[in-house]
Amino acid sequence: MSRFTGQSRQREQVAEAVSAASELLEVLWGRGQEAAPSGPVSPSQLRALLVIEKHEGANLRTLGEVLGSRPSSLSRLCDRMEAMGLVVRSPSPTSRREVELRLSRRGHKVLDEYRAFRTREVGIVLERMDPSDVVMLAEGLAAFRAAAAGRLGALGSEPADAGERSHVADSA
Repeated sequence: MSRFTGQSRQREQVAEAVSAASELLEVLWGRGQEAAPSGPVSPSQLRALLVIEKHEGANLRTLGEVLGSRPSSLSRLCDRMEAMGLVVRSPSPTSRREVELRLSRRGHKVLDEYRAFRTREVGIVLERMDPSDVVMLAEGLAAFRAAAAGRLGALGSEPADAGERSHVADSA
């Protein structure tokens, strides 16, 4: 077996491990979401809210490019989120044919609640890990985040400072 074949298999194994870990995160994060004070939002609504937060004032085309979704589906999704009071649509100052999407005050509150809940859930798991494993995990996740940000078109491309973090990359 060549060196490259071994690297390919190792990357495949790591991809499988990351997928398995992400499934567990979904289960952890799903626990209690219906009990959130602001009420439940669907996974697709949550993803859209995260993108709209990062790309404040984006139009449906931008949202579709980032999420990889069709405009008709996104339009219906935004209709539902607007009816729930999570987003506000306003006419674009540059084009009469476009609307801009912004989070409402309630949309920001929902994201804050979900982040707090997710952080608590992950914190409980991290407490069960060896401190050296937590350090290695943090280093690996920083590299993964940088690579994923490049793939997703700068969803979380700026580096996270000690005092500031990119919420989309942390939460998506």
